[in-house]
This record gives sequence, structure tokens and C-alpha cells, in this order.
Amino acid sequence: MTYIMSLLLFGLVLGMVAVASNPSPYFAALGLVVVAGLGCGVLVGHGGPFLSLVLFLIYLGGMLVVFAYSAALAAEPHPESLGSAPVLFNMVMYVVGVIMAAAVFLQGWYEFSWVPGDELEEFYLLRGDIGGVALIYSTGGGMLVVGAWVLLLTLFVVLELTRGLSRGALRAV
Repeated sequence: MTYIMSLLLFGLVLGMVAVASNPSPYFAALGLVVVAGLGCGVLVGHGGPFLSLVLFLIYLGGMLVVFAYSAALAAEPHPESLGSAPVLFNMVMYVVGVIMAAAVFLQGWYEFSWVPGDELEEFYLLRGDIGGVALIYSTGGGMLVVGAWVLLLTLFVVLELTRGLSRGALRAV
């Protein structure tokens, strides 16, 4: 399990580096899909399959649609790919920065104890995220409404940013 979690976390960092270093929205969307999938894999490894499923569906179903819409409005004739020289240089610099930050902040942390909390008991019958599902719909209902409001506000902000010079959201490309 430790090897799988290490592989998922390594892929998550590389996916975030690919998103951060790429100026083209097409390849950044691919990086976001990879990061969302690997992040949900990390959540599943820590004992949260329901939270992982909800996060994956909401993220890819909602926010990625807005990102794809803004990428369609910012059409480039020759987008920079992940193998081009400036993007590759940025990726190498970001990876070096991550390694330096890990060397500074991970001193003395050599233990890989990534065991989910529900596997510590011998015959544990409840999963860790089942109680969270009940809390989402009971005391977390207001937070669900706030989250939906923030997603709607983000949609309008992205549409306003991609509007251009008073041409509106719908324009001839």
C-alpha cells in the first residue's frame, strides 16, 4: 500500500507541475484531469471512497466544463506542448523547487505510515467516510449551499474574464 500511495503522490506532484508550467489551456486541461484522478486515488487510499467519488464527479463535471469553455475561447493556432523547450525548462525548474522544498521541510520524516484510520482495529465494521455522508446532509447543508453559490460565482467570473473587448461571451471565432 505504501508503494501505491508513493506512486500516486509522485504522479500528483508531476501533474501539478505540468499544469503550472504549461501556458496552453489544452494541455493544462489534460494535466487537471490527471491531477484530479490521482488526487482521488490518494483519497481512496486513505479510506474515503465516497468523498473521492463526489469530488471527482463534481470537479470534472462542473469546473472542467468551465475550463474547457474558456480554453475554446482562447484558441491558439500553435499551442505550446509539454515537450517544447520553454515548457520543459519550466517543468525542470518546478521539479527542482519541489525537491528543494522537500529537502527543507521533510527533515526527520522517514516513516511511511500511511495506514487509514479504519484499518487500525482488527474487526472494524464502519468506513471512515460514512459518518461524513450523514454530516454533509444534516449539519453541512449550509456549506453545500455556499459551495454551490461559489461555483456559480466562479462560472460568472470566468465568463466575464473570457468576454474580451465588449464582444460578449458568444463571438465569431
